[in-house]
Amino acid sequence: MRLTYDLHIHSALSPCGDEDMTPNNIVNMAYIKGLDIISVTDHNTVQNVEVIMKVAKKRDILVIPGIEVTTKEEVHILCYFRNTEDSKEFQDFIYRGLPNIKNNEKLFGRQLLMDENDNIIGKVDKFLLNSTKYTIKEINDLVNRLNGALVPAHVDKKSYSILANLGFIPNELNIKTVEVSSNYFSLSTKILNSLNGYNILKNSDAHYLGDINEPVMFLDLEKKDINSLIEYLNKSWRNKG
Repeated sequence: MRLTYDLHIHSALSPCGDEDMTPNNIVNMAYIKGLDIISVTDHNTVQNVEVIMKVAKKRDILVIPGIEVTTKEEVHILCYFRNTEDSKEFQDFIYRGLPNIKNNEKLFGRQLLMDENDNIIGKVDKFLLNSTKYTIKEINDLVNRLNGALVPAHVDKKSYSILANLGFIPNELNIKTVEVSSNYFSLSTKILNSLNGYNILKNSDAHYLGDINEPVMFLDLEKKDINSLIEYLNKSWRNKG
């Protein structure tokens, strides 16, 4: 099946996310734009994912449980899971690794929990933009144990990317898929050479509704379900040169 996607969207739970990024607004914008699959990947938390999955069922949009983690190396990585139970177990692990620092709402924005009617039902007090105490390898090990998929985020950026901060993608991580923020054809030769042999996702990293992907990026999956997506992200499609 040829399916349109955006696997990197922030809700109003991320302090940097616009407060219009509510469950219904995200799902309805994805529906208007003609997307088949989305993932809401808030910073270091999955607490708005389950409600967004409920809302998306009304629109026949598949939602992948996901999270964007900031590692000890200050690298952003996207982690995807087969069910909400696994994503919550992973979140609990990540949350324990965050510094016990309270969010400054005036400086960074509110971290909003919402219900399926877009009502604000609470806030997260701990500041979610901090780096965790865990290395990429430690996080990768847990993602693998939970049968999820790990995808380095926006590897072409000059900050918070695995290539910018480490200079390379460690082979021991056995990563199959990476995310870029730019159009593939505008990437530098150096970046393209670094990505030879990896599957490439082009997500929006949307913090505002209008930034969510247009239906121009496609994945070829066996079925429109979470397991097929995870298997796709973990499958090697090309030989690394």
